[in-house]
Amino acid sequence: MFKRWNKYINNLGIKKKTTIKDIANVLGLTPSAVSKALNNHPRISEKTKASVKQVAQNLNYQPNYLASALRKGKSNLVGVIIPRANSNFFSAVLESIEGVLNKKGYNIIISQSYESFDKECRNIDALLFTQVDGVIASLANETKDFSSYEKIKSKGIPLVLFDRGENDLGVDYIGIDDYKSSHMVVDHLVEQNCKRIAHIGGFSHTRIFKNRNRGYRDALAKHSLPLDDDLIFECNLSKANGRAIMEQLLEHANRPDAVYVAGDYAALGALQVLKEHNIKIPEEIAIVGFGNEPFTSLVSPPISTIEQHSTEIGVLTAEAFLRRIKEADIPPTLNKMILDPELIIRDSSRKK
Repeated sequence: MFKRWNKYINNLGIKKKTTIKDIANVLGLTPSAVSKALNNHPRISEKTKASVKQVAQNLNYQPNYLASALRKGKSNLVGVIIPRANSNFFSAVLESIEGVLNKKGYNIIISQSYESFDKECRNIDALLFTQVDGVIASLANETKDFSSYEKIKSKGIPLVLFDRGENDLGVDYIGIDDYKSSHMVVDHLVEQNCKRIAHIGGFSHTRIFKNRNRGYRDALAKHSLPLDDDLIFECNLSKANGRAIMEQLLEHANRPDAVYVAGDYAALGALQVLKEHNIKIPEEIAIVGFGNEPFTSLVSPPISTIEQHSTEIGVLTAEAFLRRIKEADIPPTLNKMILDPELIIRDSSRKK
């Protein structure tokens, strides 16, 4: 048999993609028998299965998941779209999602939008072409048009959103209470005797940042603190954004004594600028971030921040998808889960 295999592999050439038919020709089996062997069909002997798998490995056979999905109407693939993978929050959510879904026989395809609406749309088209069984996503900062997500729904493909989602889509959603998060931050800063609190937020067309902004404004009103629109900024929450906005705040005639930043990377940029200008933190200006990225506990001073419970969000998101697959008629509102945030107080805002 292996002489025949050696001759056959030489005839294949290095550019030819191996098919089930190629394996069948080597072993003198039918393509149907090879397919059943690769899928551990009970009617195929263990000896034949072992031979098929060995030849498949030798020929570097790669299953055609798209063709298989078209035949079966099921791919066991789930597309996961995230804004970026270099965030501890998103990477931790991914790890939890993959852990839960792998145990149920699903593999995930990860794609990044890099906060780009156009890239997000292309990602969705690619996942739909791949015949994924479902899509799990966190929206890009630029996304205002949800037609691509409506396309997923129109095809009857389960869609679950986490962290960044929109109520108008009417799909399952898992996240934290962003409005409450802002109240917790402002309450803490007021306890530290801060009276002029700036806010560096994400774009308010995104629901989570809209809620953080609304919570910030309402919390100021609750404490009878003035609302100054010159102290409110919207950006992509990058480190560069945090640096640039902090420079602007320092030039303000009546600069703030605290800054609440809706993202840890931007908070890090703001912290760097304060240190470069020899501003005492938190005595002169306190800082609170959002996300509990690992670096927040390592910088000096450590940055106070909001814990988003990424691992739990990932598990609940995967479980929501599995329920949607199993019981398609469950009303989406039953799978809307809002977790309580946790404020981690560190030296960047804790006044002595």
